[in-house]
Amino acid sequence: MLTTLADVLKTAEAANAAIPAFNIDNIEGTEAVVEAAEAERWPLILTIGQGAIQAGQLRHLAALVQDIAAVSTIPIVLHLDHGISYEQTVQCLRLGFTSVMYDGSHRSFAENMRESQAVVRSAHAVGVSVECELGAISGVEDGMSHSVVNLVDINEVERFSAEVDCDALAVGIGNAHGMYQGTPHFDFDRLEACRRLNAPPLVLHGGSGTPDEMIRKAIQLGIRKVNVATELRMAFMAGLESKVGSRDFYGMYRQAKANVTEIARHKIGLFRGK
Repeated sequence: MLTTLADVLKTAEAANAAIPAFNIDNIEGTEAVVEAAEAERWPLILTIGQGAIQAGQLRHLAALVQDIAAVSTIPIVLHLDHGISYEQTVQCLRLGFTSVMYDGSHRSFAENMRESQAVVRSAHAVGVSVECELGAISGVEDGMSHSVVNLVDINEVERFSAEVDCDALAVGIGNAHGMYQGTPHFDFDRLEACRRLNAPPLVLHGGSGTPDEMIRKAIQLGIRKVNVATELRMAFMAGLESKVGSRDFYGMYRQAKANVTEIARHKIGLFRGK
């Protein structure tokens, strides 16, 4: 069933756990992560990112998620990842998204807050959840990049939380998009300080390649949503590549799908504390 981000985050908070947000790019990858979540009996956020949008997949993937959610037995959120403008979030509202992210972290704090407030007003008017971001996440994903590690300002989190009624807040604590070069270093003290401010449920972007023990600690300190994209895509590509020599078209996709399901099941178990 299709539901909102705010609803599934209540489940995460009650269980002191996190909900997976898996980026989707095609039918097989989408089916793979849904099958994993069905097997684990855990809610799922299916996120459509800027790479898929640039490839012309926005309407197709939105319709796919709605069709799958209509027959699923778990709560599924249809979510825009790193929305680049107010106009893009409105487009997604019209397409039936149940959650949108507006990423104004690359703008000034005042601009980010003003645009985030506008997105929240429009989305909440039609019952849709909103995620915002403070502290631009470094690394590269879907052609979007920030080269400087930007640790979120605690004072900005306090002010933003008081003035923007968003349903989730992504914070920069040393996390990065893509696969990490070496071991990541998260500022857990900063995360804990954000949590103490009575901020909205906190979100960790850049969940690919992060050591499990770091994910567990982040969740214990209040992370309620974890985004994973690159690791799933790499698993999918590895599955295709492993079967190229067989010249078995459907066999390639079966292996790619199986690879993604395996990774997704591990992530879901990790995020819910199994």
